[in-house]
Amino acid sequence: MPNIKRALSEAACPITRAVDVLGDKWTLLILKNANVGMTRFDEFRSDLGIADNILSARLSRLVEMGLMVRVPYEGTGRTRHEYKLTQAGADILPVFHTLAEWGQKHTTIEGLPATPILFIHTACGNPLERGEYCPSCDVTVSREDEAWVRPWRTPVVATLADPAAEAPTS
Repeated sequence: MPNIKRALSEAACPITRAVDVLGDKWTLLILKNANVGMTRFDEFRSDLGIADNILSARLSRLVEMGLMVRVPYEGTGRTRHEYKLTQAGADILPVFHTLAEWGQKHTTIEGLPATPILFIHTACGNPLERGEYCPSCDVTVSREDEAWVRPWRTPVVATLADPAAEAPTS
C-alpha cells in the first residue's frame, strides 16, 4: 500500500491547517510588518533582510491563501504592486499578541535588555493587557483602536493597517 500524504491544508485539525498557512518564519514576519502598514516589496526586503526569491514566493503564497491582495500602483515609469492585508490577514492580530507575550516571557537576547513591544489603546494612550483589553477604560479594544510601540526600533507609535477590499489580485 503506497504511503499517500494528504496536504496539511486538507487536514481535519484547524491548528494543522493554520500551521500549513502560517508555519514559515518569513510568512509571519511579512504579516507582522503588513499589520503596521508595510506594503511594498522593497520595504519588506529591506526591513527583513530576505532574499528576493523567498520574498516573492511568500508574498505570492499569502495572496494565494487570501491573507493579502496585490494592488497595482504607478511606480517610476511602470506599474508595480503593493501587498495589503485582507480581513483574513488582519485577523492574525491576536496571534501576534500571543507571540509577543510568549517571546517576552521565554526568550532573551544576551547582553540586551528585554524591551517589550507595547500595544496601545489609541483612545486613551495607555498600554493594553493581553493585547486586546484596556484596563484604564475597562473595554476590549478593536483593531481600529490599537497601535504598537516597538521601542528597540523607534519611539514612534505605529497605527495598524486597515484591511484592504479583497478584489484586486492581478
